[in-house]
Amino acid sequence: MANRIGRPTSLSRRTILRAGAMGAAALATLPLAACGPGGNAEHYFRLAETHPEDYPTTLGDKRFAELVRERSSGRIQIQVFAGGRLGEEADIIEQVQLGVIEMTRVSSAPMAEFATPMGLFGLPYIFDDADHMWRFLDADDGGQKLLGEMETAGFKGLCYFDPGARSFYTTDKVITSPEDVRGLKFRVQETAVIMDFIEALGGSPTPMGYGEVYSSLQSGLLDGAENNPPSYYSASHYEIAPNYTLDEHMRVAEILIVNRSVWEDLPAEDQDLLQQAAADAVPFQKEKWNAQVDADMQKLRDAGVTITRVGDITPWRAATQSVIDKYGEQYAEYLDRIDALRPSSQH
Repeated sequence: MANRIGRPTSLSRRTILRAGAMGAAALATLPLAACGPGGNAEHYFRLAETHPEDYPTTLGDKRFAELVRERSSGRIQIQVFAGGRLGEEADIIEQVQLGVIEMTRVSSAPMAEFATPMGLFGLPYIFDDADHMWRFLDADDGGQKLLGEMETAGFKGLCYFDPGARSFYTTDKVITSPEDVRGLKFRVQETAVIMDFIEALGGSPTPMGYGEVYSSLQSGLLDGAENNPPSYYSASHYEIAPNYTLDEHMRVAEILIVNRSVWEDLPAEDQDLLQQAAADAVPFQKEKWNAQVDADMQKLRDAGVTITRVGDITPWRAATQSVIDKYGEQYAEYLDRIDALRPSSQH
């Protein structure tokens, strides 16, 4: 189904052809049941996921699909394709925008290219902890309003999943203060705000694909990288970068999205069913995420990783205030809401 609303000016002919070709190739590999109705099913949707089958976000996807199937008595079926089987994240977003694939779970970081307000989550140290983040994500005038910002780009945001917190890890030098970052080369996602964040601390940001990080750490091309505990452990980066500093500088929200044209073609009762199923899958995903973090942190300790927890984030915030100054104005409404949701004792 063609997307009625996307942003045609942002999609080149090459991009459209590539997405179409990738989508056709992906569809050719799917089971026949996923390509058309069968039995009593009225709708079949594909949900693309880049993480492995047992990763907490994938388990959240599957819980969502299970709830939809049960509550629709099989009328609506969603098949989850994990492990990047339908493509890499950036390509998948374009395919969902075009309607080649109906749904995906995606990080808010690459979504900022399509819906600028999603760049909010790339700002450093804006949340005190996970509870503070969820107060914002659940607020009608906060995270829920932010989901609506994606509609003009051709997406319907269903819910947020827990993203955990990104922290620094290094090969040699143990980071205990902002000054320790100075002069070190860190792998980052190719996002301006994240690169500015590293530069504000005096480090050297080095954009590269995630699959290249292990060898780059091993060769000395990188001094470190940053990510959440499950990713740090599952990629085996701890083997060559055994110093983990829990500064929790970013909580980059995960989002479950659907093509807006697909969404609008559903009757209201089915929209309500999908929306409620997504909401009900969130506590399940959060539980799985927290369990995964606890298990992986214990594995890291058992492996001899030096874990340093940052107790006072104040000097880190001060060192990176220039990033907030540079980007904060465009997110002022949401940053004000985040500040208002801090515990009153911290005002």
